[in-house]
Amino acid sequence: MASSPLSVGLLLFPALTQLDLTGPYEVFARTPGVTVHLIWKTSDPMVADRGMAILPSTTFDRCPPLDVLCVPGGPGQIALMEDEQTLAFIRRKSEEVSLITSVCTGSLVLGAAGLLQGYKATTHWASLDQLALLGAQPVAERVVEDRNRITGAGVTSGIDFALSVVARLRGAEVAQNIQLQMEYDPAPPFACGSPRVAPADLTEHARQQSAAFIAKRLEVTKRAAEKLR
Repeated sequence: MASSPLSVGLLLFPALTQLDLTGPYEVFARTPGVTVHLIWKTSDPMVADRGMAILPSTTFDRCPPLDVLCVPGGPGQIALMEDEQTLAFIRRKSEEVSLITSVCTGSLVLGAAGLLQGYKATTHWASLDQLALLGAQPVAERVVEDRNRITGAGVTSGIDFALSVVARLRGAEVAQNIQLQMEYDPAPPFACGSPRVAPADLTEHARQQSAAFIAKRLEVTKRAAEKLR
């Protein structure tokens, strides 16, 4: 595969889930010829939902041309869906990149920007049904590719997602080398990482725990859907 320089931009915003961003970052940063940019409105440190502070490397105004744009998710995604400055930036960059991508509920932000209408996409299992409101076709898979849209499911799937992107851009051998370097060989202690394998009572408990928050997200998704119409 060609190894011409590539520029990957990861959106960094308040109250994101850090692993949505840092998992893909680790993969992309290990890829030959790839420069990774962490992008936000300002250069101020952004505090993730669990308290980790992360420093942007560029701003909306100074962001260089990108080949890949990735939007992570997390609680702060709700505000982004009605943040016109951020949505305008995403739309503008979507016109220059070769791949428009997301991890977890970052796909809902892409949807709010009008970039998933008619595309298959995924997100965290607890919010998967909300994608349909934004014109996407929800798919319950860890990584979903549809033309130049690549979306990852919840949180930890960001590593799988990024390896898939690297395989597409640099070839499977490069992606496999990175996976080996990272010793990404998942062997979780419990078979409960998704509703497909988790006991029904555990899944229901998790749904109940997040019900109020998911309802809040749904209201914003509905408003974003109305704007798209």
